[in-house]
Amino acid sequence: MEILIACLAVLAIALTAGALLLVFSHFFAVRKNPLAAAVRECLPGINCGACGYRGCDDYAEALAEGGVKPSLCIPGAQKAADAISTILGTEKVEVEDVVAFVACNGHCEATAQIAQYAGVQTCRAASMLFGGPNACRFGCLGLGDCAAACPSHAIDMADGIAHVNTALCLGCGLCSRTCPKQIITMLPQEAATAVMCSSKQKGAEARKACRNACIGCKKCEKVCPNGAIAVTDNLAVIDYTKCTHCGLCADACPTGCLKKVFFPDIPEDCDCKELIK
Repeated sequence: MEILIACLAVLAIALTAGALLLVFSHFFAVRKNPLAAAVRECLPGINCGACGYRGCDDYAEALAEGGVKPSLCIPGAQKAADAISTILGTEKVEVEDVVAFVACNGHCEATAQIAQYAGVQTCRAASMLFGGPNACRFGCLGLGDCAAACPSHAIDMADGIAHVNTALCLGCGLCSRTCPKQIITMLPQEAATAVMCSSKQKGAEARKACRNACIGCKKCEKVCPNGAIAVTDNLAVIDYTKCTHCGLCADACPTGCLKKVFFPDIPEDCDCKELIK
């Protein structure tokens, strides 16, 4: 009899708890906009934050509520933006394609090491020890934090620095936010010239640390016919809204830190969801 009473008591507690959970789930459930689920299917699911939201779910909710541009998902590119516009019944908006670019050409032969680092093999850990072992305090540490963060495996480490395969780059910006030196920038896909240096040291000091460094000589600034390039804090900076791709700045650069570049895009028939598997 005692065993039966105990079993009945446990059963009563279970039924009561189940009933309470049912009531709570009904009255306190978060009501989701049905459009959000459809929009979410258009997004790649990287949760990179490039759109300005915490992840794809939050961005989808914001889109479903209205007042948000459907072109903020850089990895999803034009395909995702068009699909979202169709679902929401809004006008299609053009997406600005961007790619990750490593603003450093301080490979093993160009810059020297002033110390031997034998700690945790990450850029963040190495940078916390007097800025890292390289002579240039602004250069790539080459330990691959950016490569580990890249969801499409578009970054490789070679000759002591990171290299981006822009044909695989989704433009999510995770590598840029991961780099402790902040040398990875997001450039327009159509850019034809880029500054492969991040050093803000004065000319002689920068060149002593790395032979490929920008020395702030302003030759590039003087030859640019559109005022698209200026030397700020001893470093050349390009305004891509003014650049006409003439390449005169790269031709005038005495150290070769200004390079003519070409960024091939992801093939149109390639789904970025396949790249991040």
